[in-house]
Amino acid sequence: MRSPDSPVVDLRDASLYLNRELSWLEFNRRVLHEAADSRTPLLERLKFLGIFSGNLDEFFQVRVAGLKQQVAAGIVERTADGMTPEAQLRSISGIVRELVQQHRHCLMDEVLPALAEQGIVLHQRAGDLSRADREHLDAYFHANVFPVLTPLAVDPGHPFPYISNLSLSLAVVLRDPEGEERFARVKVPKILPRWVPLTAPNQLIPLEEVIGANLESLFPGVEILGWYTFRITRNTDLQIDNGDEADDLLELIQEEVRNRRFAEVVRIEVHASMPAALRQLLLAEFSEQQEPPARPVTSDDMYEVMGLMDTADLLVIAALDAPALKDPVFHPVTPPRLAGARNIFDVIREGDLFLHHPYDSFASSVERFIQTAAEDPDVLAIKLTLYRTGGDSSIARLLAQAAERGKQVAVLIELQARFDEENNIIWAQRLENVGVHVSYGVTGLKTHAKVMLVVRREGDTMRRYVHIGTGNYNPKTARVYTDFGLLSANTLLGADLTDLFNVLTGFASPAGYRKLIVAPKGMRERFLEMIRREVSHQGTGRPARIIAKMNGLVDPEIIAALYEASQAGVPIDLLVRGICCLRPGLPGLSETIRVLSIVGRFLEHSRALYFLNGGAEEVYIGSADWMPRNLDRRIEAVAPIEDPAHRQALRDLLLLMWQDNRQAWELRSDGSYVQRHPPSAEAEMATHRVLVEGGKVVTNQGPSDKGQVTSDK
Repeated sequence: MRSPDSPVVDLRDASLYLNRELSWLEFNRRVLHEAADSRTPLLERLKFLGIFSGNLDEFFQVRVAGLKQQVAAGIVERTADGMTPEAQLRSISGIVRELVQQHRHCLMDEVLPALAEQGIVLHQRAGDLSRADREHLDAYFHANVFPVLTPLAVDPGHPFPYISNLSLSLAVVLRDPEGEERFARVKVPKILPRWVPLTAPNQLIPLEEVIGANLESLFPGVEILGWYTFRITRNTDLQIDNGDEADDLLELIQEEVRNRRFAEVVRIEVHASMPAALRQLLLAEFSEQQEPPARPVTSDDMYEVMGLMDTADLLVIAALDAPALKDPVFHPVTPPRLAGARNIFDVIREGDLFLHHPYDSFASSVERFIQTAAEDPDVLAIKLTLYRTGGDSSIARLLAQAAERGKQVAVLIELQARFDEENNIIWAQRLENVGVHVSYGVTGLKTHAKVMLVVRREGDTMRRYVHIGTGNYNPKTARVYTDFGLLSANTLLGADLTDLFNVLTGFASPAGYRKLIVAPKGMRERFLEMIRREVSHQGTGRPARIIAKMNGLVDPEIIAALYEASQAGVPIDLLVRGICCLRPGLPGLSETIRVLSIVGRFLEHSRALYFLNGGAEEVYIGSADWMPRNLDRRIEAVAPIEDPAHRQALRDLLLLMWQDNRQAWELRSDGSYVQRHPPSAEAEMATHRVLVEGGKVVTNQGPSDKGQVTSDK
């Protein structure tokens, strides 16, 4: 807390903020640590190694690509922490190289040898296999792989081939009959299994090793001097002109998805054994393919990999059926009020249902809600936002069935949901074909809100039922992401969602909302107002406290308001899973702020806000993080939790997370994280394990029952 005699701090000072990109890398470091932690089951360690690699791929495709575009355009504007794009790229390069080395050590020297002791062997070289296995691989290659391969030579008659994003390739060096060295590229086909089974169970070898061992079949009569794996990463961020009309958006997105296949190269990964001359050839060829204003690729963009490349594919091996090497099997539970055969609308009408996935079953709550709405003859209309449909969307199929039954179905599909654009385009067209009213949202804004509205005829009245959540309507991610949801028949929430869907599908512009907090119109101002209200309570001696849980905290204005609240003495506890640009614990500025990140079995994706508010506590859940994109460039929805039992249950859940000493990492003011450790194995408290096995937050016993954290142990 700042004393009256302390100098006034300029809250715009760059030294008060952490860099967004470097903070994200720290998050991925925490993911990598789960793989390195011997307390994590072996196949789960392998899973985290795969997640780390997939995360890094996305980071380069979007964040690094964006910084490179800024540098190419001559942009030198500094972020809130004072770094230029060029400086950020330099820092990123050094940290990534360090992390890649740690990843390689963990995989090759720890996890794979430990798996081999358990009978799961990933062989690295075909030449080291037994004769029986080599014969098996030869037969497999000629029957399944050889017909699919297309070797591409590079010479005056054959230009350097197009290399697709994230595809694994073999760079083959040859000597032709005239004695000249030649280069050829062989793509490792994504359509084939990456890990080829050998004759014994759980014995595997990478597909690239199988191809490399059989290159003579692809280049008969030519001397093979060597082969080396490499992989490139391209910019995949869509560039959409906000001035384009919404009715052209589908065509625009389709065109952009096609165009990004040829986007600029932002990273080249090469095997450590690749000769310098071959590396220079790759740099020269990819630089020649770059279109202005993209800059040529240089050695700064080349990352050396010792051992396996494209290790996001390790997730396939991590899914092997070996229960002893995994987390205990987990079965989500049906909320008690939904356990019977009663109509779900009757249950919701009696009182709100607060849901916490994956512990509360998504299938028996949200999917059941949608399925019942699709089948109930009294339901007249269903409206829903879809941000990530997934490749096989059961929910989209239910919506299509509802439309075929004659119901009014309106779906807002966000075509710009990163890495899901193609899936969303496919489902948008399928839904339109069966009569669903498909909208693509408001021009210039992404729709990130997770909301659903059902209109049901009940006697002489029309009743509106709503679902408001923090996660996507995606059954697959609902099993591994933690998210909150609210099922309600509250008339004011129903009216608010009616207004919001009119904004999304039409030209409505309501002056305000009754219960919802909606971005970009009014959300930032409301959050700032609630933070400053706690300052006022603290100043007059009334109870004040802020607890906030989110995926990312980046917005400088929100951070400055939190600093001011801390200077006034307001206790602030922040659960921020990923990026956090706030520096906690700075004397005279953020001494009352604590930041915790929980990384474990489930991806912490839920967002919640708690304000003590002088004793009249307010609790909210919703789709928005405290980031500029959420507050200014997206349509987001945050809803109040008004049932006292649900408010207490959510508060108790947040406090439970603060007791974590296994999965929790504390952010220090210098931007580094320190993992908490229990004083003894018996005292270990892991949030996910407690909620799966030992304790649960009881929220839905009845409309007036008091929620609390309980333990069965």
